Amino acid sequence: MNAEERWNHIVSLDDELLKGGVILSEWCSFIVRESDLAFVHGANLASILTAVSGIETYLRSEYPQGERSTLFELIDGASIADDLKSDLHKLRKCRNKWVHVNDPWDDQKLLDSPEQSERELEEMALFSARALRKTIYENQWV
Repeated sequence: MNAEERWNHIVSLDDELLKGGVILSEWCSFIVRESDLAFVHGANLASILTAVSGIETYLRSEYPQGERSTLFELIDGASIADDLKSDLHKLRKCRNKWVHVNDPWDDQKLLDSPEQSERELEEMALFSARALRKTIYENQWV
């Protein structure tokens, strides 16, 4: 996908998922914009990481559980649909795989087939763009 197709994808997600209005904290809005920009410009890992950050920020603002709550706890403690919780845990696990690398020198798979990792990241970037919007639009008013 080129940048124009990626912007169109974001707009189509908004058209599909936003039926009313939402109020977001400025922190959350800022992070969502950063995630969108990373996505549009093909920075797939950056878009995933910032999407998860936006999701966490949203959950902290709507379903506060204390400032030391983990993302896992925020997801499980939120009053959101089970299918959304499942999507968010999938995204959280993907994020953890890239953020919490246990052995950075165990990189042969990445060296041998970087295109496989790039494909997986692109798929998860598309998934994260949808999951982010499903999350921030889950409590709409009309």
